[in-house]
Amino acid sequence: MKPGEQDILIVVDVQYDFLPGGALAVPDGGGVIAPVNRLARAFRHVVLTQDWHPKGHASFASSHPGKQPFEMIDLHYGSQALWPDHCVQGTPGAEISRDLDIPHVQLVIRKGYNAEIDSYSGFKEADRRTSTGLEGYLKERGFQRVFCAGLALDFCVAWTALDAAAAGFETYVIEDASRAIDTNGSLAKARNDMNAAGIRVIGSAHIEAK
Repeated sequence: MKPGEQDILIVVDVQYDFLPGGALAVPDGGGVIAPVNRLARAFRHVVLTQDWHPKGHASFASSHPGKQPFEMIDLHYGSQALWPDHCVQGTPGAEISRDLDIPHVQLVIRKGYNAEIDSYSGFKEADRRTSTGLEGYLKERGFQRVFCAGLALDFCVAWTALDAAAAGFETYVIEDASRAIDTNGSLAKARNDMNAAGIRVIGSAHIEAK
C-alpha cells in the first residue's frame, strides 16, 4: 500500500504524560515512536492530535472526591472513565514528544480543552456533538483514506478511527504503531467496535516506505 495525495496519517497523542514515566503512561508507550517515525516518512500529509486539559478537568479522578483513577462515573454526556491528572495545559507532560521526527506535520489538533467534556477522538468530543473541525479540514483538502496510530489504541486512537469511518473516510489503524491501556475490557471493546465499523487493522509493513 503506497500512500498518495488523498491519504493522511493521524498520529494520536504521543505526549510525555502517555510515555514511560508520565502521569498516565501507556504500557510500552515509547514503542510507538520508531514505527511512527518510519511511517511518517511514507506520508506527505500528517496531522497530530494533542490532549490539552485545563486544571480540574471533569475526567480527572482528583476532580471527584472519593473517586480513584480508572473508576467509571456518569457525567452529563454519559459514562466516563476517570484518569490521573494528565496533559494539563502548559505542563511538560502535555508536550508532544521531541523524539517524534515528523517535521512535515501540517496541523496539530488540540482536544480535551473543554473543562466539562472529555475528548478522546480527534474529531468529536465525548458528548459526540462538539466538533474539533478536523472532519471539515480533511474533507476540504480532499483526503479519502485516513491512517491512525499512536496512544492509546483502545481510547484516543480507536475513537479517532471510529469517527473517521463515520465521516465517510476509508479508515485504517496501524496496530504495531499503537499501544493500549486496556482497562475494564477497553481493548476488546475497541477491537469489536472497529471491526463492526469496517475499520481495517493493519501492520506498518503494509505501508510502502519511501
